Amino acid sequence: MHHLTQLAETYVHEFGLVIVFISVLLDSFGMPSPGESIIVSTAVLAAQGDISLPMMLFWAWLGSVVGDNIGYAIGRFAGRELVVKYGRRVGLTAPRLAKVEAFFHRFGGEVVIFARFVVPARQLNGIVAGIAEMNWWRFLAYNCLGAALWVGFWGYGVFFVDRHLSWIRALFPAGHYLALIGLAVVIVVLVGFFLIRRSRRRARAASE
Repeated sequence: MHHLTQLAETYVHEFGLVIVFISVLLDSFGMPSPGESIIVSTAVLAAQGDISLPMMLFWAWLGSVVGDNIGYAIGRFAGRELVVKYGRRVGLTAPRLAKVEAFFHRFGGEVVIFARFVVPARQLNGIVAGIAEMNWWRFLAYNCLGAALWVGFWGYGVFFVDRHLSWIRALFPAGHYLALIGLAVVIVVLVGFFLIRRSRRRARAASE
């Protein structure tokens, strides 16, 4: 983690926060890029006062939204066959895409919000939404909200932990705060699934 933070610091100082935008954008439509890791490492830099946290969060959010929309366009206009055919070059295999498709169809369009916390759904949910021909305005709304929750969780969450590391270490044994972050991710995902299932039940009840 320390090495990654140093590497992020080097790139941010050389290229500015555009490196956050590009990394998260590429990660958001399935390209091999450390999107989530760059958010975490730059949040540490923000906690140390090296960069602006609001600007980092903005660029990460924008990269996430734009990247997912690129994925949506790829899925919508290329179709599943072309996506699988050419996606294999960057690790987007048919089995991976099928898993995310099943995930998407099981939980509905609302999964766009919470898929960001689940790998590989985060990288492929835009592509799958496009393949499924989800309404773009609906996708955009879910996409913007999901991006805000994901970036806020990892960006501000890590910022807060790093700023208050001394008393967190006093409360918990060394390293256990990382387990707390992991637990928080699990809770967010479970709450998301609950809300999605409840909304689907209500939709089915209304249609009957």
